[in-house]
Amino acid sequence: MRGRETRPHIGIFGRTNVGKSSFINAITGQDVSIVSDLAGTTTDPVNKSVELTGIGPVVLVDTAGLDDTSQLGELRANRTRKVLEIIDAAILLIAGNRVSDTEQALMARFQSEAIPFLLVHNKSDLERWRNHGAVFPEKTPVLDYSSVSHEDPWPLLSKLKRIIPPSAFKRQALVGDLVAYGDVVMMIVPIDLEAPEGRLILPQVQAIRDILDNDAIAIVLKEREVEVFLKKTKIEPHLVITDSSIFNKADAMIPKAIPLTGFSVMLARFKGDFDAYLEGTPKISELKDGDKILLLESCSHHTSCDDIGRVKIPRWISNFTGRNLHFEIVAGLDDIPGTIQDYSLVVQCGGCMVTRRQLVNRLQPARRAGIPVTNYGMAIAYVQGVYERAVAPFVKRDDLETAYL
Repeated sequence: MRGRETRPHIGIFGRTNVGKSSFINAITGQDVSIVSDLAGTTTDPVNKSVELTGIGPVVLVDTAGLDDTSQLGELRANRTRKVLEIIDAAILLIAGNRVSDTEQALMARFQSEAIPFLLVHNKSDLERWRNHGAVFPEKTPVLDYSSVSHEDPWPLLSKLKRIIPPSAFKRQALVGDLVAYGDVVMMIVPIDLEAPEGRLILPQVQAIRDILDNDAIAIVLKEREVEVFLKKTKIEPHLVITDSSIFNKADAMIPKAIPLTGFSVMLARFKGDFDAYLEGTPKISELKDGDKILLLESCSHHTSCDDIGRVKIPRWISNFTGRNLHFEIVAGLDDIPGTIQDYSLVVQCGGCMVTRRQLVNRLQPARRAGIPVTNYGMAIAYVQGVYERAVAPFVKRDDLETAYL
């Protein structure tokens, strides 16, 4: 079984002008970052997809300096701290034998959030590392490195490779583990007002590639062609994946013997907190008048008059429960209004534009507070009466029954 390869996200941190940009250029062997003596050249976290010798494809997240004390600097620092939600490992740069409270606080955050890190004393061509009484977390060596003396980066990169969690390199399958050579997978893709002109949305493209990578056959249809296709070809797909917005139509068109799921449910298993979704989705039936529902829309997109997250899901959940409910929508990674305890349910989108770590961390406050969480596709399937069928390809029967207890 083959799958989609993930790229480890490595955060590069440090005070202003410790040489973060020069360091990135040195270890990649490319001019991928702007180098300047002017403080604050890097203003916001910037993702750079690169190939590191001996490690492979990674995403380096170049961050702003943490020690800017201006009002704007504090905003930049807050954005830099949010990087901790998406990275798999970190490199903290220091220079001039200086370790301040800023670095100490950041190392404490790394530890509390289980982020492995390297501490690198940059500009060592000017001054080698000497500890002047700084106290570091246990087993935290300080590595000397010079970005300007053409020093071989491999000793440092080999240590970086050893601390990156194996899961960050894991090749994951969207549906590839469910199919074998020659299996036919049908995808039902509505072309409506929400469909981007001239192209498919990312989860649809990813599914097609994953199917092809696993030597199966991908068939893509609009919903009005499905019944004609099945009748004329007599082909019985091994699996059908539909857009969540037409779950009930797909359920009626596809024979019950054929497994059926949705693109958003597929993403829920691929990068979401799937077990938490299985536990939380049936809680929709327990909502009461006045409850607040938080909808987390992790990408920012142009909204339509019948938007799936902002219009359809609130309408479907309200109609299903018959309750007077209040919905809050948060786009991108904006802060959640109020406190998480204000909400009775959190509904997360598929998360096609964010990393798994980012998505799981986004749901952690709700999980810690005992608030049920679900996913767009799983919530839609539940209120449209096709939940068990939609999740069945990804779960054991006894797991599904446990979720209802």
